[in-house]
Amino acid sequence: MYKRHFHTSNRSFFILGPRGTGKTTWLKSHYKKAVFYDLLHPSTYLKFQKNPELFRHEVLALPKNSIIVIDEVQKLPLLLDDVHHFLSERNNKKQFVLSGSSARKLKRSSSNLLGGRASHKFFYPLVYSEHQSDQWEDILRFGTLPECLNLKTVKQKIEFLEAYSLMYLREEIQQEAVVKNISAFSNFLDISSVCNAQIINMASLGRDSGVSRTTVKGYFQALEDTLIGSWLPVWKSKARVKTVIQPKFFFFDTGVVRTLSGQLRVPLQAPEKGFLLETYLLHELKAWNQIKDWGAKISFWKTHHNSEIDFIIEIRGKKIGIELKSSTHWKREFGKHLIKVKKENIIDRALGIYLGDRNLKTEFLEIYTLKNFLKCLEKDKLI
Repeated sequence: MYKRHFHTSNRSFFILGPRGTGKTTWLKSHYKKAVFYDLLHPSTYLKFQKNPELFRHEVLALPKNSIIVIDEVQKLPLLLDDVHHFLSERNNKKQFVLSGSSARKLKRSSSNLLGGRASHKFFYPLVYSEHQSDQWEDILRFGTLPECLNLKTVKQKIEFLEAYSLMYLREEIQQEAVVKNISAFSNFLDISSVCNAQIINMASLGRDSGVSRTTVKGYFQALEDTLIGSWLPVWKSKARVKTVIQPKFFFFDTGVVRTLSGQLRVPLQAPEKGFLLETYLLHELKAWNQIKDWGAKISFWKTHHNSEIDFIIEIRGKKIGIELKSSTHWKREFGKHLIKVKKENIIDRALGIYLGDRNLKTEFLEIYTLKNFLKCLEKDKLI
């Protein structure tokens, strides 16, 4: 079992993340003495579905300082009304840990995510310091879901990811999205995965999927609510430079996005490698932002003249620009946009990251190997 860098809380909290990231395994190992309700277990689900009041009665009978874990709470969001009731009591000493793989049903519940009485934490796939594999071709090809990383052969990894895509994404998300046109939603998943890590044109994607722009927007909201993807906003610089305004959309795992795009059985291709590397690094940045409690803002920068910087990180009053390349050799032209904005003092630090073997440095640019940069994140040396 992997040792996770997930920090718990002394108060009640939500632990949200896609299926397969290891939430249940972590909960069972960390809260061994907790009262555990697994709503994926049919008997537990049916018991409370038929008699919701039974949950309140069982919790009332527990000792004052009990910890109650509800796994996959979105299956029965009405239980949050009782959780809300307990947390509202002045003398409440019980702690609730609520896991979920979808925020969609929770947002629609009357408790509305408990009105701030429980904090929200995201459970990510494995980061480098957890899996410690620098086989970047395999990481980009198959992702970092724990079960997939544990599998030994390419065939096993492909079978796992295809089953994950079929059972979880195409069936469960279809239900979450209240999809009327299953064929159109399936087309949307195929096409949107090909657009991963790119600026999304909703109208064009709608035409290709055979649905309206409004429907496409709803589909993306479903992916976001079910924690399968997220938007990366455009950085708004104070410099007088006209930038694009559309955000990029990223799926949460490189193996999942390759499965959806139909590339899983094909060896890693050069055109997709850069987008996958961005997807993986964004995952690491977001995970460490939570683990280290940086409070950083992560975005990208692109002008109408096609000057682009992969990531802009605003952290502790500093602005850091990152240019990421899938090459094993750093070329001088890779850092030209970074150097320009560094010279103009638009950013405070300019970082290049590539798949080579050694760190490099120029007058304006610090260049890290991917492995060394990820170690810097772990050691809190981003600035």
